[in-house]
Amino acid sequence: MPMPRLAAALALVALLAGCAGQRLEDYAAETPRLDLREYLDGPLQASGIFFGRSGRADLRFTVDMVGSWDGNTGTLEEDFVYSDGRTERRVWTLTFADDEAFTGTAHDVEGQAVGRQSGSAATMTYRLRLTREGGDEITVSMEDWFYLLEDGTLINRARMSKFGITVGELIVTFRKPAP
Repeated sequence: MPMPRLAAALALVALLAGCAGQRLEDYAAETPRLDLREYLDGPLQASGIFFGRSGRADLRFTVDMVGSWDGNTGTLEEDFVYSDGRTERRVWTLTFADDEAFTGTAHDVEGQAVGRQSGSAATMTYRLRLTREGGDEITVSMEDWFYLLEDGTLINRARMSKFGITVGELIVTFRKPAP
């Protein structure tokens, strides 16, 4: 097969594989019902792992968070501590248009994050600027999926990609601190 035809065939396979994934509607009837406005209200703690391109667990982290809401607009302050000693702070502003659709902004997000929630799940896509070792920046596309479990744990699975190629994955668990 000539190279241009091979490249076109591979691109078509990649496109079709991407279309075969999950849809938020798949979770519409699932319980417990996730409402990020309720879940992200007050103090939260999270733990996570970043898996690099090779699939190796490259970096662990913890996050202390506080969310506060004024109607359908919320602020989520996140303070990260990474296993390599680095710290980072991100402050999200989330705005719900209705009970399903929302947008988000943060200092290291290009433009707006766009999200939806339904049933026991939520999803959000955005472009995130990351600082690499040496100080140079890279922008990656993020696809976050959130799943609420019966015990109140919220699981986040996030895929990072560049030019459509997966460059990393995050798994994060959120929980509300004990009273």
